[in-house]
Amino acid sequence: MSAFPAAEYQSRIAACQAEMQLRGLDALLIFAQESQYYLFGYDGGGYVFFQCTLLTATSATPTLLCRRPDVAQARDTSTIDDIRIWFDAEDANPALQLRDILLEKGLRGAVIGVELETYGLTAGNWENLRQTLAADVTLHDASSLVRTLRLIKSPGEISLIRRAAELADKAIEAAADKAEPGVLDAALAAACLQEILLGGGDVPPAGPLVNSGKRAIYGRGVGGPRMLAEHDQVIVELAASFRRYNCCIERTIVIGPPSAAQHSMFEVVSAAMTQMLAAFKPGQPLGAVDDVHRQVLDAAGFANQRYAACGYSLGATYRPSWMDVPPMIFSGNALTVQPGMVFFPHVMLGDADSGRAVGLGDSVLITAEWAESLSRLPRELIVK
Repeated sequence: MSAFPAAEYQSRIAACQAEMQLRGLDALLIFAQESQYYLFGYDGGGYVFFQCTLLTATSATPTLLCRRPDVAQARDTSTIDDIRIWFDAEDANPALQLRDILLEKGLRGAVIGVELETYGLTAGNWENLRQTLAADVTLHDASSLVRTLRLIKSPGEISLIRRAAELADKAIEAAADKAEPGVLDAALAAACLQEILLGGGDVPPAGPLVNSGKRAIYGRGVGGPRMLAEHDQVIVELAASFRRYNCCIERTIVIGPPSAAQHSMFEVVSAAMTQMLAAFKPGQPLGAVDDVHRQVLDAAGFANQRYAACGYSLGATYRPSWMDVPPMIFSGNALTVQPGMVFFPHVMLGDADSGRAVGLGDSVLITAEWAESLSRLPRELIVK
């Protein structure tokens, strides 16, 4: 069931251990499901409770501590053979079992890295872990270790992202076909999901975001469907997911003739996107993309409407977000753009006074020379 050959996982583990040694870490406590999927192929959902994989800097044999419902899935999807179980109980404390595993592995007095910046480790679980292990090991934040390795995609990963891109395009087309007066905007979301799932994809880790009418100015989804009107607007932003790898796209659908003001807003957004894509250059700082975003929108009089960031990294993620962050694309971000990275740059403008909104975005793969758009759809206003 693994998405990649065993040799690729072995290479990833070796790179992780080399980085651990550079940082002076004896072991790593892996709480992010994305990291467990990347290193070992483990595809599960137990991260919503307490779930941790221990990887030492010298042994390629990891140990997973999880709940009983996750054992079969971990065994069948991952390269992990040593799986330990903690059981639900009123006084359950999996941190104590994790401490026993560390001591069993001879790690008393060791320097241990911990993935703190993840939905897989709540503040309460971290505090319990910190107090339980304080007397036996030294803990350091190592949230960036595996995340940094994951930024540059292998050829195998890129092939999965390209498949997700095809599903994302089809989802947008399905939403556009469904958009007409008298239809609930939720029907557009359903059409998107149907294309993704029937096309062999996964349930995305979030969304799709389908906001219509004045809701189109929102940057997040909102509960409750709304019926589309004779003259209306819909922002569709979604991630299609294939083997957990996400590819995002954003388009604006207008029902009825668009106003001159909305056309003008779209022209600005389109110009910004074109120049942003040109700013993705290997060897240059990622923040340069947002510099262009700001310059174009500010010059057009939209300084108060634009966002403070214009996109983010993509990869394989789990609920609650398709955003594989950090990094975010914001002015001043010094991260060097490199071939193999995948980003979702987008431009979103929402005018609260008029209620007009325009959104536009494509996922891109950084090549040796430029940013390749992964969508085959034109970056146009979709008029119904």
